Amino acid sequence: MMTALGFASGLPLALSGFTLSMWLTSAHLALGVIGLTANIGLAYTLKFLWAPVFDEVPPLWLGRRRGWLLTVQVLLVAGIAALALSNPVGHAGLTLAIGAVVAFVSASQDILIDAWRIESFAPRRQGAALAAYIWGYRGAMLVSGAGVIALSARTGWHVAILLVACLALIGPLATLLAAEPEVTRQSGPAGFAARFTAAVRVPLAEFLSRRGAVVVIAFIVSFRLGEALAGGMLAPYYTSLGFNRAAIAVANGPVSLLATLAGAALGGVLVARLGVGRALLVTALFQTVALLMYPALGLFPGHPAMLVATSVVESFAGALAYAGFLTYLSGLCNPEYTATQYALLSSLSPLALHTIGGLSGVMAAGLGFIPFFIATSFAALPAMALMLVILKFYPPGERRVAEI
Repeated sequence: MMTALGFASGLPLALSGFTLSMWLTSAHLALGVIGLTANIGLAYTLKFLWAPVFDEVPPLWLGRRRGWLLTVQVLLVAGIAALALSNPVGHAGLTLAIGAVVAFVSASQDILIDAWRIESFAPRRQGAALAAYIWGYRGAMLVSGAGVIALSARTGWHVAILLVACLALIGPLATLLAAEPEVTRQSGPAGFAARFTAAVRVPLAEFLSRRGAVVVIAFIVSFRLGEALAGGMLAPYYTSLGFNRAAIAVANGPVSLLATLAGAALGGVLVARLGVGRALLVTALFQTVALLMYPALGLFPGHPAMLVATSVVESFAGALAYAGFLTYLSGLCNPEYTATQYALLSSLSPLALHTIGGLSGVMAAGLGFIPFFIATSFAALPAMALMLVILKFYPPGERRVAEI
């Protein structure tokens, strides 16, 4: 069940991100428009804002978790179908708007799947449930990313994306087969506003009351800045170098997935051996060097082996750094507010990706691709400088944030 729900959760992510960017690129739209695809995923960053609605407002059917989940999944299938039927050539704004709706509904589905998992499995089984979820999630991203891109070369984008809408029916089917969690809910503050305050504002206020919290937040937001800028321009960059959709699909296929899993595993080892802070510095430095693969790729236009090497190295480096980063976020949480604070902090992480990342098209058009990618490779340096400050004043692993 968790693998099926993980698959349903992973399908829309690549579809509304890199795959949509590839579609707009093949439609020969301006770089500034293509760069706006980075903003579509803002819903994943802000999902904590409407998460309390699913706790406080009862659905019309099937119980609190399954009722909302089925409703959201039906809307998601409809949204993906509408995206498939849109036409970015004549109505790019409408295609982007539908993509934003898909991301919003997808983020809502993620909220509900997490809630169903936490309430359905005993603590000792959460690890196994998450493992099953991740494999389904990664498999779906491979399908809606490399799979759709490769298929679109034969069938066209509309048919390829419409098939994703059919695959998304796995989500409602899994929800109908699932059991509603048996949870005894404790009474809390009366009224939605009071419960929302208790659920969100209090944990946030506790974190912000710590001296040095601003430095930590700045680090969290800037950690993925290079990835945020580079990611939105990969599709037009690859196309400008003469790579067709089949070559791009191969480069982002199973080999890159294996590199991601290997990077995550090694990242966990480095955290255990070096400690969180030092592991973050080492992996962030490696990721900065790995981003130089993109301008290096410009020296080998049309060479598929170099494209695969670039994708594999960047996937490995990104997962390597992210393993330490998530460990660091986990250590920042107050045990009294672990779930909410982790949701808030992890929402800050992709903030640059879905805000500043929207300017990537304008920057690439102004600088040219190779100077642009050289600049993005150094965008991680501010985060590394902030981590040095944090290490000096308060090493990660202790409960309180740096007191500066």
